[in-house]
Amino acid sequence: MPAEPAARGDLDVFEYALLRVVPHIERGELINAGVLVYCRARSYLSARTHLDEDRLFALDPCADVRGVRAALHAVECVCGGGARAGQAAGDDAGRRFRWLVAPRSTVVQPGPVHTGLTADPEAESERLLDLLVR
Repeated sequence: MPAEPAARGDLDVFEYALLRVVPHIERGELINAGVLVYCRARSYLSARTHLDEDRLFALDPCADVRGVRAALHAVECVCGGGARAGQAAGDDAGRRFRWLVAPRSTVVQPGPVHTGLTADPEAESERLLDLLVR
């Protein structure tokens, strides 16, 4: 039997952005490698990542996979807060999210921020990762 849909009052606004790997900025080609999800009402911030190395190597046979994985891991650490977040350790989840989605010209970049409604931001993170990245 399918689960009952959440009542409108049970839903909270959330924001999300894709994490993109752009091996050559000048070419503009990219692959999606993760998703950031932020829900202010629940003080929830997470990054879920999945790097498809074959797709990355199709764009750049000499891609620095270790460097890309390290950058994705750093985003996960900032999302988690605490000492692993480095200088962002004392910032609240919203401030860390805004810093992570700020435009940048690096190999790992955030995409535009989108919004939605959810009853479960953690489940939403997994759903978006499956839908948009894997």
